[in-house]
Amino acid sequence: MNYKIKVHIADDHKILIDGVIALLNTEDDIEVEGYSLTGRQVINWSSNNTADVLVLDINMPEMDGIEVLKTFRKRNTQIKTIILSSLSDPKLVQEMIALGANGFVDKSSANEQIIDAIKVVHNGIQYISEDIKEKLLDLYTSDLKETIEPQFLHGDLTEREIAVLKLIAEEKSSYEIADKLNVSLKTVETYRSNLYKKLKVKNVVGLAMYAVRNKIV
Repeated sequence: MNYKIKVHIADDHKILIDGVIALLNTEDDIEVEGYSLTGRQVINWSSNNTADVLVLDINMPEMDGIEVLKTFRKRNTQIKTIILSSLSDPKLVQEMIALGANGFVDKSSANEQIIDAIKVVHNGIQYISEDIKEKLLDLYTSDLKETIEPQFLHGDLTEREIAVLKLIAEEKSSYEIADKLNVSLKTVETYRSNLYKKLKVKNVVGLAMYAVRNKIV
């Protein structure tokens, strides 16, 4: 029997939870492992959770999604989390990612993207909706106008790291990069991690902005 990705859903609207559950039940390799209606219920559940991925709303009673992630960090709770919210302000998205969220999907795109998001995040890769990526790029561009141009760091990057960076900026997935460069998925993720550290960015949007700014793409 193939392994199923166990998913827990947290949202204060039961009708939305029912809709997401119905959608996930169409996938043979995903299994819903309960739901929570408040942030406090999520925290209580997380003490003995058995899920691989948590789908978390931001606006919830008792504790919102931000407080939930802060509590996770304080308690060193390790669970891959996708934010599913109608609040997609880029600065809020940045904050959620900084707090440890592994993905962000706008509720308006849930039907088309939540399944892919769960599978991608479960494999250790960040997932952000394309429309939200565009908003983040606009925010980065705006911020750059108010800051001093950073130094060019090409000399600190290997040829292979530059090749990986170029493909990431072209929105290639880790699987596509691994196939293109004829390396393992683990090797691609190692390159990705090294790029985050060397370029001092936190996500793929930051990598893409560096590549565009420095004419790598």
